[in-house]
Amino acid sequence: MKTVTSMQPPVADKIPYEMNMHGLQRTDNYYWMRDDERQEPKVIEYLEAENTYKKAQFLPYESLQQTLFDELVGRLDKDESSVPYQWHSHWYCRRYQQGFEYPIATRSLTLGEDETILLDVNLRAEGQDFYGLGGINVSPDESMLAFGEDLLSRRIYKIYFKVIESGELLDDILEGTDGHLVWANDNQYVFYIKKDPQTLLGNQVFRHQLGTEQAQDVLVYEEFDDSYYIGLGKSLDETRIVLYHESTITSEISELDANRPLDKFRPLLAREEGHEYSVAKLGDEYYILTNWLAENFRLMKVNESEFSDKSKWQQVIATDPNSRIEDILLLEDFLIVQTRVNGLSHIEIRPFGQQKPYQLIFSDPAYVAGLDMNASQQTNKLRIYYSSLTTPESIYEYDLTQASARILLKQEKILGDFNSECYQTERVFIGTRDGAKVPVSLVYRKDTFNKDGTNPLYQYGYGAYGHTIEPDFDSAVLSLLDRGVVYAIAHVRGGEMLGRPWYDNGRMLNKQNSFNDFVDVTQALTEQGYADSQRVVAAGGSAGGLLMGAVVNQAPERYFAVAAHVPFVDIVTTMLDESIPLTTNEYDEWGNPNKKAYFDYMLSYSPYDQVKRQAYPHLLVTTGLHDSQVQYFEPAKWVAKLRDYKTDDHQLLFHIDMEAGHGGKSGRYRRYEDTAQEYAFFLGLLDLDK
Repeated sequence: MKTVTSMQPPVADKIPYEMNMHGLQRTDNYYWMRDDERQEPKVIEYLEAENTYKKAQFLPYESLQQTLFDELVGRLDKDESSVPYQWHSHWYCRRYQQGFEYPIATRSLTLGEDETILLDVNLRAEGQDFYGLGGINVSPDESMLAFGEDLLSRRIYKIYFKVIESGELLDDILEGTDGHLVWANDNQYVFYIKKDPQTLLGNQVFRHQLGTEQAQDVLVYEEFDDSYYIGLGKSLDETRIVLYHESTITSEISELDANRPLDKFRPLLAREEGHEYSVAKLGDEYYILTNWLAENFRLMKVNESEFSDKSKWQQVIATDPNSRIEDILLLEDFLIVQTRVNGLSHIEIRPFGQQKPYQLIFSDPAYVAGLDMNASQQTNKLRIYYSSLTTPESIYEYDLTQASARILLKQEKILGDFNSECYQTERVFIGTRDGAKVPVSLVYRKDTFNKDGTNPLYQYGYGAYGHTIEPDFDSAVLSLLDRGVVYAIAHVRGGEMLGRPWYDNGRMLNKQNSFNDFVDVTQALTEQGYADSQRVVAAGGSAGGLLMGAVVNQAPERYFAVAAHVPFVDIVTTMLDESIPLTTNEYDEWGNPNKKAYFDYMLSYSPYDQVKRQAYPHLLVTTGLHDSQVQYFEPAKWVAKLRDYKTDDHQLLFHIDMEAGHGGKSGRYRRYEDTAQEYAFFLGLLDLDK
């Protein structure tokens, strides 16, 4: 990228802060950048100086960024709407209006007619720098609407109640919540989770009666183990309110009769460390997806009265080392099972009657398929979503009484001259230094690709929490493909693309595998002719930002430019500080550095601690001042240290959104500003700025 100003990059003050642990003294010269109130003038001044410098360096590519933004939003269906689904007496839907940032929630008694607007989010967001919509929850009698709002991007929500017929807002307001609630079947009581304002963990469940003050709400459950998240839901048959307790490696489920809201939640099974399970209810029977004696999970069932006795559990589907059971859906006459085999999604239909089981058939080399909105148990219809790197998201409805009888209800409309036949998807496996085979999803434009090592490569990765980055369609990527860039997703260890062992081999004391996998994929793709080794760019966010930070320390020569978004880069210091949000319940993901073995291992790859005096790729780093997941001061400190250490004259640009949090800008169109910025950074450097 050309430099158009003599402006020097900001130089942060060094104020040594000493930390001692396990006999090792570390000095953090930029610890002073932490300001939990986000008001310290010295900190704000530094962040604003970084924004000023970034803006000045970006001047030659402002027109490219605008061109890209126009391309990205120009492909969007301006009047996009979801596929309506029936719940109780109404059909529910969300739709957009041309030129507006936020959806409108609607319903109708008859499909396609007599629409009633439940909530126009644009009106609620008017005048706000940031607006985050939480859950939208309709009461069982369909007379009331509850919805959550976050105006700061800290993921702490206020919940409001609206009378649907009159549009009146009740005086009831629930503050400090996670944005969601569950209605009891009497339409008078709701249950919600309140967050700890310091750690931002949801740790308390309250019962609220409509028409009363929040101060009168009853605490019905409190989670005292900070390693657990909690969540609320309702069984598909609507007879049970479900309380989920989840840590990295352990789960527990408690339930409450939805018709008896004054009762207490009771656990279905006593909490057992290392046991993960989920349940689905059909009448008096529970189907249990469990890892009990089953690394890749198995499916079992038991009568509700005998749930707490695992010896009474009966096996329905055995565990398979080559197939990870990911999800199930219980309908009145059918069991639907979603599995992942060799990285690809499969959906099997198992009728309870005489009909034989059958698989749904998908054809792309790399794709994602899963269960869509299925709101009723009393049905023989199934909705699934399907997408690939060349197929826009499609919603299909299957008649389960006839194998493979399906209707395409809707496919995402891509405006402009998009033609899926112009693009090619591939799925390859890359051998790594320790013999593992990493799946890689690739897409490119056919008429710009010759597999001769001349194409630029954009490589994306994440690799944490067992989260799988799916090879689904993203219309924004077309702006890369149409300029000759090959797009690749490296499904590195730490995700769960190849089952639970793939995740376990990329966390805790195996985390280095994630970084090695990413670098080895880059090397192999260039050696195999997919890309020019001098024109490789890479991107990742959050835990994927940690991935970026590690690979630019360990293999900077492999990458021409890298974008690290809201990057988790100061892993040791953060994980030693229990006052920082979301620290303690991450110990089973990264390790607890209070223990020396984990401290030493985490320190060995921590991007902030391992910054070296070496040449780095061009770097674009982004964060949000109000980020609740990765605090802004992690990337701020990292950038300051990189400026001091790096020996190259490459660009290092740091963009701080002074209004946004972890998810970036809010709004349907505004969020593409961040994508256009990243693409302009890469394409400008690659001289593909046409």
